[in-house]
Amino acid sequence: MVYKVIILGSGCAGSTAAIYAARADLEPLVFEGHEPGGQLSLTTDVENYPGFPEGVQGPDLVALMKKQAARFGAIYKMEMAQKVDLGKRPFVIETNEQAYQAQSLIIASGASAKLLGLESERALIGHGVSTCATCDGYFFRDQSVVVVGGGDTAMEESTFLAKFVSEVTVIHRRDELRASKIMVDRALKNPKIKFIWDSVVTDILDPDRGKVEAVKLKNLKSGEESLLPTDGVFIGIGHEPNTKIFEGQLDMKEKYISVHDGSKTSVEGVFAAGDVHDYIYRQAITAAGAGCRAAIDTEKFLEE
Repeated sequence: MVYKVIILGSGCAGSTAAIYAARADLEPLVFEGHEPGGQLSLTTDVENYPGFPEGVQGPDLVALMKKQAARFGAIYKMEMAQKVDLGKRPFVIETNEQAYQAQSLIIASGASAKLLGLESERALIGHGVSTCATCDGYFFRDQSVVVVGGGDTAMEESTFLAKFVSEVTVIHRRDELRASKIMVDRALKNPKIKFIWDSVVTDILDPDRGKVEAVKLKNLKSGEESLLPTDGVFIGIGHEPNTKIFEGQLDMKEKYISVHDGSKTSVEGVFAAGDVHDYIYRQAITAAGAGCRAAIDTEKFLEE
């Protein structure tokens, strides 16, 4: 069987694409991927998505999108694409289960936030640990928070958070920042932002209490360990787009898929939506809009 369109990813971009494609009678097949629901599945309260004046839980929002897409005929499979051949039509997508063929492909596999690799970090994601200041900063109004990192992402997060919180402490493993000069200057001049240099976070307390209370730090030069009380931890060490299987087959920039004329990639019939190409906004609403765009572009492609 050759599907009209296969969608890789089930976050905001993937499920919105599925809604539009299904309503266009394209009978989309959606692979949920290694992070079903995308970044929102790791988020608790979402208060900036239109239509939910009281906010909505991240997992609930993506579940509603999936239900809406399925209502119109989208088929979801708990499979992950492991290999693709975009050199011929129909395209071949191999998952952990079997191989599929498609006339068109929408890549909405997203980008995963880079984490520190701590067990406590995973346990407290959505409960005081965040990878998105724009999404969660409001919840820490008048509290103290920690930002981990020294690049543009960390400086952007810190500057944004300073609008809401009482204090931002940036933890960086070196003694100078890697961020662009304008971002560094902005952060250094902000009276709410202070820095702890040459240090790393070795643990986050306290998973047993279900909330962030402090971080354990280690100075890499002296070896000294310390405890820093805090109300929240923002990991600002960047994102990794889930594009490895497309390397050598699609044009990319720093691992993000390049798009033109809407959602078109360098291969005709292949479209991209959401964080897999968007390294600037990375919001649920922009991902949903990109999913809509990709589905409409796909429909036009198939008609032509």
